[in-house]
Amino acid sequence: MPTYLTPGVYVEEVQSGARPIEGVGTAVAAFLGFAQNGPFHEPTLVTSWEQFTQRFGGFTAGAYLPLAVHGYFANGGGAAYVVRVGRPGGDGDGAGTGAGAGTSGSGGAQELPVARPVELGGFLVAARPGVTGVSVEIADAEGENPPEDRFRILVRQGDQVAETYEVSTRKSVKGYVVTQTRASRLIEVVEQREAAQTRPAAQTVALPDGPAAPAPTGRPGRDRLDPAEYVGDADARTGFAGLETIDEITMVAVPDLMSAYQRGDIDAEGVRTVQLAVISHCEQMGDRVAVLDAPPGLSAQQVRHWRNEEAGYDSRFATLYYPWVRVFDPAAGRNTTVPPSGHIAGVWARSDAERGVHKAPANEVIRGVVDLELKLSKGEQDLLNPIGVNCVRAFPGRGIRVWGARTLSSDPAWRYLNVRRLFNYLEESILLGTQWVVFEPNDDRLWSSIRRNVTAFLTEEWRRGALFGRTAAEAFYVKCDRDNNPQESIDQGRVVCEIGVAPVKPAEFVVFRLAQFSDSTSLVDE
Repeated sequence: MPTYLTPGVYVEEVQSGARPIEGVGTAVAAFLGFAQNGPFHEPTLVTSWEQFTQRFGGFTAGAYLPLAVHGYFANGGGAAYVVRVGRPGGDGDGAGTGAGAGTSGSGGAQELPVARPVELGGFLVAARPGVTGVSVEIADAEGENPPEDRFRILVRQGDQVAETYEVSTRKSVKGYVVTQTRASRLIEVVEQREAAQTRPAAQTVALPDGPAAPAPTGRPGRDRLDPAEYVGDADARTGFAGLETIDEITMVAVPDLMSAYQRGDIDAEGVRTVQLAVISHCEQMGDRVAVLDAPPGLSAQQVRHWRNEEAGYDSRFATLYYPWVRVFDPAAGRNTTVPPSGHIAGVWARSDAERGVHKAPANEVIRGVVDLELKLSKGEQDLLNPIGVNCVRAFPGRGIRVWGARTLSSDPAWRYLNVRRLFNYLEESILLGTQWVVFEPNDDRLWSSIRRNVTAFLTEEWRRGALFGRTAAEAFYVKCDRDNNPQESIDQGRVVCEIGVAPVKPAEFVVFRLAQFSDSTSLVDE
């Protein structure tokens, strides 16, 4: 209290000890993957697709990260932290992905980073590093009277046709052969120096096996991208460990884990290792949820087996979405199949903004998706929904929608995704909104202030529909008094506040009971 010595009128600013609790943000994603440019293992905030392209180089052949981030913003995402993983000083495409990455472009003559190319017309074709047993068939373009510059490339691995490309010899068109084949995981096509770009004759040519994938610069002896690249090092703040200092992150996705798996850089065991590390990171932080992708090309029965027998994840901080989605890929100039995690994270953000985090982010249209890798039936989803696989379904006249909102937890209390995310939101909001309490006098006045602030915050959440109950008293309780703060607790410097909330749960199964009845009338004898 100030000391007054001269008579007069004085004004004092009085600062209340209590502070209102404000809700924290719920829709900030973190993406780990391959990019063309940008710093390695440095979480970088981007708030738009334009910022991502300026920092990381936009769409990149063979990388799912740009497509995932683009899908995130297209579906309503507002902010994201991007961590570029890979090999500094590695492959020329900037993706740092090892086997399957190339240096070709649509520009002038270039040399293949592979051994013993085969000449086809005015082009050179070779197997990518680490690829064996590949042959290329040159065939006529489909349709009647196709243009002279058009033809088809059928890439076989063994006896199976693995890739097919409709291409052109003209650089000025979207189907230019070098551009179209850039995303191939099996072959590399470049222009031949000082040669006219002529249409190859119809033929089938076996390609020499590609050389072993080169070890990355600065990492001798390694020719594979192992799980440690994603998991990272806590001391060096790389991989997931680099995200630990960023409190606002609420969801984590690793779309390029699957591109590395497709190329053979990581095996099935490595996929599980990385996904378990994502889950462990989210559980350790306690305020974020992992958005996992299923491996590509699996049927509903195969995904069920993979989920139960191989992966076996059990966590209330993780979700799994299936199947993959088809989107337009500007780098390849055609539609391509990608993991859904980036688009799903955007749907979460949109649902949070429009309805709130308490609303299950399901029955929502996924923007930018033109088709699905596999169209699921109700019977197939009957196999997957009970084990926590959130399905993406196509409905006639209603578009492609998220049709599931479960976590991977076996605990019924944490079955629904919106319940887990609501608790994350409430816990983080109360944590940050009560920092003023620390070092305040631990007495009845402090306890009363805590009760008043938390009650006001939860009452507002109840009014918004986040808590279940006809009255606020039914929806939650806050207890902070002498009963749970005895003298021994006070002597230890502790304040204990017990909070109980009743979260709303989604109407997952809507049942209408219909019965047939007749309006019978009684007859009265006269």
